[in-house]
Amino acid sequence: MKQNRTNNNKYIFLIFLAIYFLATGGIFVKLSPLPPINTGFYCVLFSIPMLTPFLKKSELQTLIRKQIATIILAWFLARDLTLWNSSFSYTSVANANLLVNLNPFTVIPVSYFLFKEKMMPKFLFGGLITLIGVLVLMANKVSMSPDRLLGDSLSLGSSIFYAMFMITVYKLRDSVTSTIIMFISAFGTLLVLATVIFFTEGFYVPQNFGELWPLLALALVSQILGQGLLAYCLGKANACLSSLITLSQPVVAALYAWVIFNESFNLQTIIAILITLTGVYLAKTQTSTNIAQEKA
Repeated sequence: MKQNRTNNNKYIFLIFLAIYFLATGGIFVKLSPLPPINTGFYCVLFSIPMLTPFLKKSELQTLIRKQIATIILAWFLARDLTLWNSSFSYTSVANANLLVNLNPFTVIPVSYFLFKEKMMPKFLFGGLITLIGVLVLMANKVSMSPDRLLGDSLSLGSSIFYAMFMITVYKLRDSVTSTIIMFISAFGTLLVLATVIFFTEGFYVPQNFGELWPLLALALVSQILGQGLLAYCLGKANACLSSLITLSQPVVAALYAWVIFNESFNLQTIIAILITLTGVYLAKTQTSTNIAQEKA
């Protein structure tokens, strides 16, 4: 049964909320003393018992019989976690946060060809404005240099896999709940990550609470509240609009820096945030207009 995606303001707010949770990922990965791919492995592993109380057995049985796409989904998410977590060892947090969120450049053209989602000029203009706002925000923080080429490449590759993760979830949400998607895909993700770890980092086991708590926090805040909420919203909102909103994640990171690290807001930051929100608003009004016209 195809989901009725209305782009209601409630779901736009929830996507922004998901972005707030997802934006903590870089913080917890940095805080984790374990190697990056091991950190991703435990993030997914600890999310499984957190999701279990919310499962419905009937839905789980239906998914196992009918939805092979979750295997693909698991591979995309595993590759995203592998590349993005690893990128922090080779580039700055600012570079990684900017490049990993360029997923609209994959989601928008793929959605156009696969799902026939219309890209009206006002939506594309809104997307351009959003990108300009993010670039203005990151202008003094991002630095491209040969020394960071590997890390930047990993982050950019991660954005492509994350885009494919979003597209696959978007399709699955026509018939499957977000909880079931996150639960089933977690097992496939663990299998892929374990294979990568075996040939690269080797397995590490958290030895004390100091090593354990960033992994638990990453699982709860980033994986469950962030990825899970975004997966839910992909059944309620347009894929292109959702990906465009994720582009604003560096804006959220700037807000975290202001609240947590007491970094001051300068005029450039304020202007960048206003430009970004304006772009999202323009894109949102265009997709809402398209939906209204289709119903008429």
